[in-house]
Amino acid sequence: MAEDLVLDTWDLQLERNGREHRTADMGCKQLVVRRGQPFTITLRFSGRGYEEGVDKLAFNVETGPCPSETSGTKSHFAMTDCPEESSWSAVMQQQDGESLSVSLCSPPSARIGRYTLTLEACTEYQGSSFHIGHFILLFNAWHPEDTVFLRDENERREYVLSQQGLIYQGTSDYIFSVPWNFGQFEDDILSICLNMLDINPKHLRDQNRDCSRRNDPVYIGRVVSAMVNCNDEDQGVLAGRWKDPYDDGTNPMSWIGSVDILKRWKDFGCQPVKYGQCWVFAAVACTVMRCLGIPTRVVTNYNSAHDTNANLTIDHYLNEKGGQERQSWDKIWNFHCWVESWMARPDLTGDYDGWQVLDPTPQEKSEGVFCCGPAPVKAIKEGDMQLKYDIPFIFAEVNADVVYWVVQGDGMQKQSIQSSVVGKNISTKSVGKDSREDITHTYKYPEGSEEERKVFAKAEHEKKSIPEEDEALHLKIKVSEGANKGSDFDVFAVINNNTDVERVCSVRLCARTTSYNGTTGPQCGLTDLIDIDLEPRSEKRVPMRILYEQYKDNLTQDNLIKVVALLTDHHTGDVMVAVRDVYVENPPIKIRILGEPMQNRKLVAEISMVNPLEVPLSNCVFVVEGSGLTHGQRVKQL
Repeated sequence: MAEDLVLDTWDLQLERNGREHRTADMGCKQLVVRRGQPFTITLRFSGRGYEEGVDKLAFNVETGPCPSETSGTKSHFAMTDCPEESSWSAVMQQQDGESLSVSLCSPPSARIGRYTLTLEACTEYQGSSFHIGHFILLFNAWHPEDTVFLRDENERREYVLSQQGLIYQGTSDYIFSVPWNFGQFEDDILSICLNMLDINPKHLRDQNRDCSRRNDPVYIGRVVSAMVNCNDEDQGVLAGRWKDPYDDGTNPMSWIGSVDILKRWKDFGCQPVKYGQCWVFAAVACTVMRCLGIPTRVVTNYNSAHDTNANLTIDHYLNEKGGQERQSWDKIWNFHCWVESWMARPDLTGDYDGWQVLDPTPQEKSEGVFCCGPAPVKAIKEGDMQLKYDIPFIFAEVNADVVYWVVQGDGMQKQSIQSSVVGKNISTKSVGKDSREDITHTYKYPEGSEEERKVFAKAEHEKKSIPEEDEALHLKIKVSEGANKGSDFDVFAVINNNTDVERVCSVRLCARTTSYNGTTGPQCGLTDLIDIDLEPRSEKRVPMRILYEQYKDNLTQDNLIKVVALLTDHHTGDVMVAVRDVYVENPPIKIRILGEPMQNRKLVAEISMVNPLEVPLSNCVFVVEGSGLTHGQRVKQL
């Protein structure tokens, strides 16, 4: 009778598996593998080696608190000669005396998360069970059968593996980028992301059902979208705030990476970190999704509409001096950030695989929860409003009409409709380089095209399916060079007469400080009402100087001034409105590397900035962060 087969030691081959599964940057303390791809372990037995025909080996893998085979959270599988692609499998690779190398593989549809691995060794009628340890299973963008499969290797590197990125801010007329450290492979981040899944309300309500659905990136995306904000009192990561004071937390403009936010959330017992705004919510969601293996990128939409009553119209009420006449819940955000994640949509009929919008910034509820998406970008472009999830809201963000109602002294209201100002320059970082990629064409057809009109007819917004008439008068705002903080600068109302007859009109300009979410502040510039005569086919400019003394105390952290021009055509009585948000530039920060950079050697960098103001700056702080360079945020007080 053969003696029992006893497991002595084992090796999870952390370094080799980490390298092959592109998870080595997550550290060598735990086994992290991607689904559908084999990984190797080595078993060393005591006293004698494995004998084929005498010994039988089988493995158990389990995830979640209530593992079961029917839920797909538990599997028992014997070692065989060939792998089984649709289920867990174990195949002997090689034997060397008492050592045995085994290749394990999950199906490409396996549930992601933390797993326990157990070996069952049976000799004749005697059996023993050995707990081998734990491993973590992630989505696999490299496997053709995985629902997050992305064909292009450069895109996989950018959207899954890259820990650095750029997020676009500013205005549609002045686009700039801010660097962001996503840091999805930094120490502890994977554990924090998995904990986020384990405390989400769906898990707390039904742990078995939640874990059984973790094979689906659509489900994971909705959970992450909800958990990045805390508006449902669900122990979410970030609290949002869009105006001062930020004294009891961190000003959203001060964050330059996700790692510090996620670690603070964990260290303070999953209490919300204060404070975030749209780009911070989006960046943290991007970190979590990339960490779990789902290709994800941060996207910025300029002139982004927040349509609260779902009528695809944003109404603004102005007085005759260009000031806000009354509050409207509808807003135009200077820019708004969300994420796109790449996944198949087998839950939808039709070809809606590819990029999906997920928006973790709390704006409107979806199925009773503050989350948004995933919404197929293809469905947004085609106006397919009935599909899951939240397509009408996102469609309005990139397509709504803007109607300015000018309320005159006698109470009469004149309207000025602008059909092509919303959803401009939709931007994301280019693959493999630090430049901007414009992806507006993926969300909408060209303004005024036949395809665009068909989409709006489908979206039941038929008034926009009628082409706009040529304007007799055209009004726009231009900005002079040198709109820098600490300086005065000029803006101009530019009026074009596109007719063959003389036109008489009156023009007024008004300027107010504003925030990127559309909230306006005090006035910082106003002209008298100016009458002008326009010769046929001519252009005239009306200037307004904006003084630093007028805006310095009321400029928000967003550095924005909203300029409004009102024009009344004396021939027709029509009112025209032009609006432009002017970005007041900060002085640049310069970084200079001192000496020759060498691996595993200390690196010294000099950071400098020139104060453009005529008064000294006090209590200045530089914040520096970089994956693998600074071990979290480094703060330097001057």
